[in-house]
Amino acid sequence: MTYKKIILAGGNGYLGGLLAKHFTNLAEEIIILARKPQPQNGNIKTIVWDGKTEDAWIKELDNADLLVNLCGKNVNCRYSKKNQEEIINSRLVPTKLLGKAIGNLVNPPKLWINITSATIYRHAEDKPQDEYTGEIGYGFSIDVCKAWEASFFENYTPKTRKVALRMGIVLGRSDGAFPRLLNLVKFGLGGKQGDGKQYVNWVHEQDAVHSIEWLLINQEIKGVVNCVAPNAVTNSNLMQTIRKTYGIPFGIPTPAWLLSIGARIIGTETELILKSRWVKPAVLLENGFEFQYGKIEEAVHDIVGLRI
Repeated sequence: MTYKKIILAGGNGYLGGLLAKHFTNLAEEIIILARKPQPQNGNIKTIVWDGKTEDAWIKELDNADLLVNLCGKNVNCRYSKKNQEEIINSRLVPTKLLGKAIGNLVNPPKLWINITSATIYRHAEDKPQDEYTGEIGYGFSIDVCKAWEASFFENYTPKTRKVALRMGIVLGRSDGAFPRLLNLVKFGLGGKQGDGKQYVNWVHEQDAVHSIEWLLINQEIKGVVNCVAPNAVTNSNLMQTIRKTYGIPFGIPTPAWLLSIGARIIGTETELILKSRWVKPAVLLENGFEFQYGKIEEAVHDIVGLRI
């Protein structure tokens, strides 16, 4: 085995499942910290925690090669006061708790990756935003990201390298955004959303997973890292690519005013669709990470081809 122990805090979701599957043949044991118990699956073991209090789960962090924190309430909801509080607390509280626990360990995890969000950058249609010169935006979702990363970096962890991985929209086969976009295409609704000029910061699920192991191997890298594909696309191009790959020639566009009504009906925010997220993975590219799916056509062909 290449690694001794991998810890996935809040790892019972989509990305956590991908990571557990990836590392199952590479690590002696994979520990998932989750709110609900699950039967052991090979070398994948679930330890119950509430993400709020110190308990027996802390000893599992000892001598870990990697800790990935995936905790956080889904932002696909209306930003009511209650939901805003839950979105913030579900990120800050576990992050601070993990930081405190690591600070008290003699042999803490070698690397701690906090999965944050590339939505921290401003609405950008003019130029890409990278880790060095990218401009931070404003608004609720950005405030959450700033507080989240501040809570991550505020802890002094001299024995643990830390990376805030600003993740884009993960495109994959079984969950996340892509199956929903594909359903729109199937029903003839896969046209551009809004004016279609807004950029989408996406990453194929396999590149997302491989970048995390790559960061574990490349021990000199720390701080903020953007995890998005190197070739950003507009919403219009994304939807066109899905239609073309699936074999649907036309998709009815959805204007912004209709999106606003629809968002209220299904309980979400139009910002998730209309904000232009043009983000560049400068740190990954400059240090030699090779994207398997660098272009949207490659990613969509892989995903759709395996679904048909």
